[in-house]
Amino acid sequence: MLALKLLLVPVFLGLISLAGKRFGPSIAGWLAGLPVVVGPILLLLSLENGVAFAGEAARYTLASVFTAIAYGVAYAWAARRHSWIVSLLCGFAAWLVAAALVATLPFTLASAALLALATLLVAPSLYPRVVIVETAAALPGSELLLRMFLGALLTFAVTTLSQSVGTTWSGIASLAPILTPVISVFMHRRSGGVYAIVMLIALARGLYSLAAFCFIVAWQLEALGTARTFALAAATALILQGGTLLLQRRRTRLANS
Repeated sequence: MLALKLLLVPVFLGLISLAGKRFGPSIAGWLAGLPVVVGPILLLLSLENGVAFAGEAARYTLASVFTAIAYGVAYAWAARRHSWIVSLLCGFAAWLVAAALVATLPFTLASAALLALATLLVAPSLYPRVVIVETAAALPGSELLLRMFLGALLTFAVTTLSQSVGTTWSGIASLAPILTPVISVFMHRRSGGVYAIVMLIALARGLYSLAAFCFIVAWQLEALGTARTFALAAATALILQGGTLLLQRRRTRLANS
C-alpha cells in the first residue's frame, strides 16, 4: 500500500501539473481537491489498524478541511505581495495553528461535518480578490519530475507520521499539505502569485468531494466494512466532483452572458 501511495501521488501530481499547463490554474486546483492522498492513507489505516481506528481518523480528517483552507487563505494573502518562500511559511504556520486547534476539540461526526461544511461555504469570501488567470504556463520536463519527486517524498513523511500517532493526529496528518504546497509553490515561482491564488481558490471548491469521502468513511466503515465503504466513498466523491465542475461552468456562462 505504501508503494501504491508513493506511485499514485506523483502520478496525480503530474496530471494536475499538465492540466494546469493546458487549462489553467482553476482546473488544477479543482483536481487537487480529490481525495487522492487522503483515500490511500485512510485505507491503509483501516487495513493495518482496524475499521474503528480508521473511522475515527476519518472523522478528524473531515474536521481538518478547516486546516486545508487555513493553509490556502494564508498562502493566498501572502502571495499578493511576497515571494513563494514567505507565502509557504505563512501557509504552513496557519496550518499548524489550525491543526493544533482541531486536535484539542472532541469532534463527533456531526460536529466535524458541520465544521467542514461551514468552512467550505465561507471559504470563497476569505480569499483575496484577483483577476482570473487561465493562460497556460510553461512546464519543463525537469520541473515536472521534481514536482512528482517532492510529492512522493512528502507522502512518505506524512504516511510515516500517520502510522505512529493516535487516531486524532492520524486523521489530521492525512490531510496535511502535500499536493497543495508543491503545486502552489511551483505555480507561484513560474507564473506569479496571482496564478497560485486562483489555484487555491479553485481548490476550496474541489474539497467538497474530499469532505464527502471522509464523511462516508467515518459514518459507514464499521457497518459496511472496508471494501464496500471505500468503494461507496470514492464513487460519491467522483460524482460530487463532477457536479461542482458543472456548477462552476454554469456560473461562468451566466456571468459572461
